[in-house]
Amino acid sequence: MTRSRRPESVLIVIYTDEDEFLLLERCKPAGFWQSVTGSLEWEELPDDAARREVREETGIAGGILTNLHWTQVYEILPQFGHVYPAGITHNREHAFSLRLAGRVDVRLSPSEHRRYAWQPAAEAVATVSSHTNRAVIERLRR
Repeated sequence: MTRSRRPESVLIVIYTDEDEFLLLERCKPAGFWQSVTGSLEWEELPDDAARREVREETGIAGGILTNLHWTQVYEILPQFGHVYPAGITHNREHAFSLRLAGRVDVRLSPSEHRRYAWQPAAEAVATVSSHTNRAVIERLRR
């Protein structure tokens, strides 16, 4: 796969058979809640990035990972602009879901996240900070 100049990332919404969603609070900015996210590495495929990011950010190795074949382009928030090269203002995000039978232990990456919470769908929709994340949770909720 040849990467375009536009950055690409993955969003992986983790949920249980009981319709509970895993949310992570970022270290910076505090109070920013999201599902697992991460940038694709050079020549990495979105499916591979999704598996890698779930392991890195949560330690979760099981579950059913599904590529939702849904991408969203969004404007990069100013608080995250320092992560991207100068002049980059938008990102393409590939959406995935990871279904688990029930809650599992989560091992956070302390440099990225301060805490996690399992929330019912309606609460998760109200808590997440990103509109793209909210859209995927709404699509998955039962």
